[in-house]
Amino acid sequence: METLIIIIHVVVCIFLIGIVLLQHGKGADIGATFGGSSQSLFGTEGPLPLLNKITTLSAVIFMATSVALAYFSAQSGTGSVMSQRGVEQQAVAPEADASAELVVPEAAEPVAPGQSE
Repeated sequence: METLIIIIHVVVCIFLIGIVLLQHGKGADIGATFGGSSQSLFGTEGPLPLLNKITTLSAVIFMATSVALAYFSAQSGTGSVMSQRGVEQQAVAPEADASAELVVPEAAEPVAPGQSE
């Protein structure tokens, strides 16, 4: 079942890319005026309503297959990665030695620009 949905998803993806590339851009009306294109094949309104319906249908199928694949992947998981880790190790800070002193390095004298050390 999951393999069939993956195949449908990939086919719809490729089809959706192709159908979007077939649609005209916003400035295509001026270019069609000089080309003398005939729109009698798709009716008086041209291919726009038909391509819009096909695009909408393929987008709905794409979203449905996406949701179905997400559902199947969530159901196939047996647990989280953190549950497979096992026993958690606690970080233990080393005990501070009372006789240890904090050593601070001596401050170096500033060097003026252009002078070497």
